[in-house]
Amino acid sequence: MAWLGRKALVAALLVVLAGCGGGHPTGIPKGFDDVDPTEWHGRNKPSNYDIHGIDASRFQGAIDFDEAARGGVGFAFLKATEGGDFADPMFQTNREAARRAGVPVGAYHFYYYCRTAQEQAQWFIDHVPAEPGDLPPVLDMEWNGYSPSCRLRPPPETVRSEAKIFLDMLTAHYGRKPIIYTSIDFWEENEMWKLGDYHFWLRAVAGHPADVYGGHHRWTFWQYTGTGRAPGVDGPVDLNTFNGSSRQWRKWLEAHAQ
Repeated sequence: MAWLGRKALVAALLVVLAGCGGGHPTGIPKGFDDVDPTEWHGRNKPSNYDIHGIDASRFQGAIDFDEAARGGVGFAFLKATEGGDFADPMFQTNREAARRAGVPVGAYHFYYYCRTAQEQAQWFIDHVPAEPGDLPPVLDMEWNGYSPSCRLRPPPETVRSEAKIFLDMLTAHYGRKPIIYTSIDFWEENEMWKLGDYHFWLRAVAGHPADVYGGHHRWTFWQYTGTGRAPGVDGPVDLNTFNGSSRQWRKWLEAHAQ
């Protein structure tokens, strides 16, 4: 998620898109696009799933969620906090817009390895209200080699124990288990499946989670590109899908939305 701040790359991709006409990539669902597409084929392409959504931060600016809802955006995860002292300035604006448009919305926290889990969980709780209909909160854990202030890589046991502290605090506060977002390298190095019975949101932009996450590919959400285009969003945005049919999505919301 953090790499979307690299404005030079985004600008270059938009130039390429403008020059080539933005051809629709194989496997991307109708109404969406990708400025740097993977050619998805076979039964495991994103368009085989019914429900698609976005995740966004301040780098996407103000999102037109009325247009997004009309164009098929079925859910949105928005960055709320990072570490113990950063709150995304667009979170409340976009969250309120999503709620008005009827788009199920949730908040995520980007984990920082130079703060305690307790500090970070409380920081998130202080900035994300519990509202009816919201998606479960999300803990985003991945290595962040671009951080100018913290490049710690704790051992797997520490990563999981800190994650559990954070998750338990949010479960107690919001009354629901959070979702865990992560990437392939982080998943494998830290054996994140050992955390147990959580909903996982997995990043896999060059292959289906069933293919790239080995035997531990249980997932609820799949982030399949970081350079997508979606209705209502200016510029590239992460695209995601829910692991199930429209009917299963409605049942999941009934069981897990606030």
